[in-house]
Amino acid sequence: MKLLFISDIHGIPENLTKINQIIKLENIDKLVVLGDLYYAGPNFACSEEVNIEAVKNFLMSYQDRIICLRGNCDSDVDVKVSDFPICDNLALIHVDDIDVYCTHGNEYNIDKSSKFNRKGILVYGHEHYPYIRKKYDMVYINTGSISLPRNGSEPSYLIYEDRKFMLYTIHDELIDMIEIK
Repeated sequence: MKLLFISDIHGIPENLTKINQIIKLENIDKLVVLGDLYYAGPNFACSEEVNIEAVKNFLMSYQDRIICLRGNCDSDVDVKVSDFPICDNLALIHVDDIDVYCTHGNEYNIDKSSKFNRKGILVYGHEHYPYIRKKYDMVYINTGSISLPRNGSEPSYLIYEDRKFMLYTIHDELIDMIEIK
């Protein structure tokens, strides 16, 4: 199974064309969206165009293969108008004998990890910059943001295939990777 993870779209469709290309070229089985779908918010002074309808249409086009988490900027109204399920805090994908926990990152992350004292992977966004870190038997992967990166990072996404997690910039440059033995 091949999975593509993105996070923190914030209503900005600019890089979703590239994600669409990746889904088609890489034969992605599931698109995992880790929250903050539509709302850019007052804290983001950005030149990118916010187009909530375009983001919603993109997500709807993958409603048959989307796994979506609710982010801290996603409202009850956002959940209601989206014609695909949005999980509230946490989802589990069991693939290739690996437990992949998915969340937005505001409640569970490498610093808030007391519930994750087992072997597995926690994939999240929220912080808007990508990294892979290991702590005890857990691997923590932040996908970064597809729209509003921070800390000098570029828009980024994560692909899982054959027990490998690979973080890429929107320009397909490998940021980091980890293989789970």
